[in-house]
Amino acid sequence: MKVAVITDSTAYIPRDMRNAYNIHMVPLSVNFGDETYQEEVDISTEEFYQKIKESKDLPTTSQPAIGLITQKLEELREEYDAVISIHLSSGISGTYQAMVSAGDMVEGIDVYAFDSEISCMAQGFYALEAAEMAKENKTADEIIARLNEMKETMHGYFIVDDLTNLHRGGRLSGAQALMGSLLQVKPVLHFVDKVIVPFEKIRTRKKAINRVLSMLEEDAKEDKIAKVAFIHANNEQDAITLQESFNEKYPNTETTISYFGPVIGTHVGEGAVGICWYYK
Repeated sequence: MKVAVITDSTAYIPRDMRNAYNIHMVPLSVNFGDETYQEEVDISTEEFYQKIKESKDLPTTSQPAIGLITQKLEELREEYDAVISIHLSSGISGTYQAMVSAGDMVEGIDVYAFDSEISCMAQGFYALEAAEMAKENKTADEIIARLNEMKETMHGYFIVDDLTNLHRGGRLSGAQALMGSLLQVKPVLHFVDKVIVPFEKIRTRKKAINRVLSMLEEDAKEDKIAKVAFIHANNEQDAITLQESFNEKYPNTETTISYFGPVIGTHVGEGAVGICWYYK
């Protein structure tokens, strides 16, 4: 059985890495008024954050058209027997369900859609693991079993400067957003049951980041961690500083820098910071 791996653009795996791992990608889009841009295709992350500064209104985001997904599956069935397709949480996007529907429509290839129940590089970790296993000629069932195993220990936390965009985009409840603005807190956010909820409400950005770092380091002390990603929204130096500080203490843990691209950046806003990791 020859297995292909697809993810969507919100995994934010750089193009050269996708090519190296033979990971296929379907893009989500950001919409500035009447102009639509497929992220990682028509607009780069740098261009997006510049455009945000120049735009009066917050852009909207949209999932891939089902026609785009079926076209990708039809291309892949020429060479592959099955597809592992890994997507951002179905609680914040219809992309996973669109892949399930497309898989039912396209004959000649078995589609195994996987709901990461998270996004960004945490989602990317699943895709990279699946791609490594596909290269080793593991079956689709074996790959899905491993991804479900990873899900048991996947940790992802992020801190935003302003909850307004998450609330306006429907990704955080009104009561939660209001509480954040009233109390001037910097909540640590995470995914529970596929949706974004506060993990803890903390007064300052620095304390919020340190709280997440303390959880990460607790796991690192016990040598549990397979990989860590430090994620930024157009504030790369913040992520590099966190990475360097962590690497000094735990030089044997594999770390990487990643980013909140256009679609997720629309909701978390410039300056957001995230950290994700999973166990060996």
